[in-house]
Amino acid sequence: MNRLVLGSEAVGRAFLDRLADRSRSLLVLVEDADRAESLRESGIDARRVDITAVGDVRTVAGEVDSIVAAPAGAERLRQVVDTARSAYPRAFVMACLDEHTTDGDHEAIAAKADRLVALPTAAARPLSDQVGEGGIRARKLSHTLKNIDGTLAVFAHNNPDPDAIAAAVGLRRIATALGVDAVACYYGDINHQENRALVNLFEYDLRNPSENADLSEFDAFALVDHSGPGINNDLPEDTPIEVVIDHHSPRGPVQASFVDLRSDVGATCTLIENYLVGLGVDPGEALASGLLYGIRTDTQEFSRGVSVADFEAAARLIETADVESLRRVESPSMTADTIETIGRAISNRSVSSDVLTTCVGEIADRDTLAQAADRLLDMEGVCITLVFGYTGETVFVSARARGTEIDLGEVLRDAFAQIGSAGGHADMAGAQIPVGMLAEEATGEERDEIIAEVVSERFLEALGVTPGRTAAFVYSELAGLGDGRE
Repeated sequence: MNRLVLGSEAVGRAFLDRLADRSRSLLVLVEDADRAESLRESGIDARRVDITAVGDVRTVAGEVDSIVAAPAGAERLRQVVDTARSAYPRAFVMACLDEHTTDGDHEAIAAKADRLVALPTAAARPLSDQVGEGGIRARKLSHTLKNIDGTLAVFAHNNPDPDAIAAAVGLRRIATALGVDAVACYYGDINHQENRALVNLFEYDLRNPSENADLSEFDAFALVDHSGPGINNDLPEDTPIEVVIDHHSPRGPVQASFVDLRSDVGATCTLIENYLVGLGVDPGEALASGLLYGIRTDTQEFSRGVSVADFEAAARLIETADVESLRRVESPSMTADTIETIGRAISNRSVSSDVLTTCVGEIADRDTLAQAADRLLDMEGVCITLVFGYTGETVFVSARARGTEIDLGEVLRDAFAQIGSAGGHADMAGAQIPVGMLAEEATGEERDEIIAEVVSERFLEALGVTPGRTAAFVYSELAGLGDGRE
């Protein structure tokens, strides 16, 4: 990443040292020869050049991703910011203001810079963080969204969870703030009581098109919490995508004008919150609440796959979020259907080593499977649960794991991808299988028995489970032999 500092009088040496440590390539351009020589002697690449001359700056600096404009004096800063924007229209530009900056200067500089920072009160670390990769990503996302001519459809994945719901609403908020008409969309259903409570309490405006709905009203498409058209959504596979923001590792190439895939964070909501901050967009109480809830649920209350970025985003969001309403989201009443499904799951369970599988038969609400899989994971001696049921056309599968090295998303893909669709997290995954692939001719009890047997056997086979050997042991053993799973 190429970073450029134009003038350095307004920032301290600690800032330049830290920025040099964080940059693969850092260049400081100053107009004082002695200052340039002093910086070079301390290991910082510095050159003497007229920092208001566009041609001179481009000739010396080459290609640049981010720029810090930090000369002394407000008038000089205005000139340097103009130079930076003219020389590098797509770069992220941060301008460092001193205490003598007037309102007129502030307005003129703000029109050209992406970020304004008041000095000398700002510390070196926050300054270097703001001009880092996050600032560049925000600039590129902004550029991509502003180039959309028409309406943007922001799609969460099918049957979205809180992370996908809030991320879709958040990206729509960003697009709207940038002057782009946007609609948050999803296919499938929002069945889980907590997810419905989230949407209803905070009055999120979500579009739920039918599977074959006409999408011609949309001029561009964005995906959050998943990364491909036709993959965990009902978009046509050839749909051109402008923006992808996701925290899952993709299984194949991702094609979009702007792509942000970071599996080192625990939730897509964390990434969206970072863009809100980077672009200066106020989330408001309702969105802040949803983003916070999305981070908490996808990291299982900061106990799974959590990163420093997740904690920092949550700390910022909690200042605005409606915590009392979130308590209501977390404690919705349980429906009779959910209780009945959990009861059937317990009655029909079969346990092999530390793996519990159970078929609950025909279901009216497939989201009850996930709740049953969560509850059964609390049973003594059980590390993995697989709960499944079916409608007239589809078998729905929900799996959970705790305290293992198993990647359930990969296991379910191994077991069911050839006859249906599957995927998810390492400890939380799901699958959908056409009933006809399992029991095309069978009906009644015979169909129940066939579905229960085939689904359980394929899952256990993918795990490598045999009586007396735990799934965690077998799976880690297979991984050690180089089976290709990560």
